[in-house]
Amino acid sequence: MAHKILVVDDSPTERFFLADLLVKKGYTVITAGDGDEAFAKVKAERPSLVLMDVVMPGQSGYQVTRALSRDPDTQAIPVVMCTSKSNETDRIWGLRQGARDYLVKPIRPDELLAKIAGLVA
Repeated sequence: MAHKILVVDDSPTERFFLADLLVKKGYTVITAGDGDEAFAKVKAERPSLVLMDVVMPGQSGYQVTRALSRDPDTQAIPVVMCTSKSNETDRIWGLRQGARDYLVKPIRPDELLAKIAGLVA
């Protein structure tokens, strides 16, 4: 069974880049353009993993990650933050919200795929 990954980013270019990379590696991909849509899609689609941007309109990636990690229905779904916020304090805050990992853009495909493989194995 192919793992389903939700790519959350308000940038259509970034969504396409990540989705294209993942589909070529055999993953099923769904996308969301903001935090509210992301939360709804996680509840409805039950992805194997979520790639979460931080800076988005509406709820931030931090807020959505915290909500997912505190919800008994979704807390087992790993969230990997993929963001341009590169300060160590941002990374620590993301992990405190429940993210399993934190990657800084530009995302290196090999690093991302290794992290995903480790989390959805």
